[in-house]
Amino acid sequence: MTTVLPQKPQGTYTFASQPRAVQQRKKYRDAFLDRPPSPMYVPAKTGVDITTQILEGDLFDFDIEVKPILEVLVGKTVEQALLEVMEEEELANLRSQQRAFEELRNAELVEQQRLEEQERRHREEKERRMKQQREIVKKEKETSDKIAARAFAQSYLADLVPTVFGTLSDNGYFYDPVERDIEQGFMPWLIDQVQVQLQKSQLGRLVLDGIIRDVMNQRIDAYSRTSTSGGGA
Repeated sequence: MTTVLPQKPQGTYTFASQPRAVQQRKKYRDAFLDRPPSPMYVPAKTGVDITTQILEGDLFDFDIEVKPILEVLVGKTVEQALLEVMEEEELANLRSQQRAFEELRNAELVEQQRLEEQERRHREEKERRMKQQREIVKKEKETSDKIAARAFAQSYLADLVPTVFGTLSDNGYFYDPVERDIEQGFMPWLIDQVQVQLQKSQLGRLVLDGIIRDVMNQRIDAYSRTSTSGGGA
């Protein structure tokens, strides 16, 4: 059914001028109003209106038509829900398997670390025992060497000491302290003092020779000047 709106005549809008209000020599006027929008153009009605009556159920039955659509929607929804449930179950199984694998791996790592630590302790204990044994053997060898060296020294020095003392006495190694002090202390000092005096004497001679040489050079120069002046006269 078509509905035709009646045509509205376009009206004429007039604006009344506002009276002027004068107060204290100032002019006041109202603000200008915006122009109202033009009404929508509606053409004049032509032709004859015709209506058709449609009763309920003439075109289609909603309950019957919507049934296959609902079946498809429900089927797709149930299928998607089943897929999601299966996916969640699969993910849960994967997570449980991953947790079991991680637990097993962690247990293996802990066992491996325990075995490595045990092996390290055994190795350190073995090295420590071997080091102690080597030190014991070394100390025993040093002790036996010292005992043998001491016995050999005692047996060797039993006859050597008297012989050495006799030889040293014959060669003059046992000396008089006063004589040795004079030889090692007084005589070097005396020689040093004599050398100092000789150096001073030699220095005095050199200085005296230089003075004599200068005097001789001065006299030779004076004689030369005198001879030159006499010959010129």
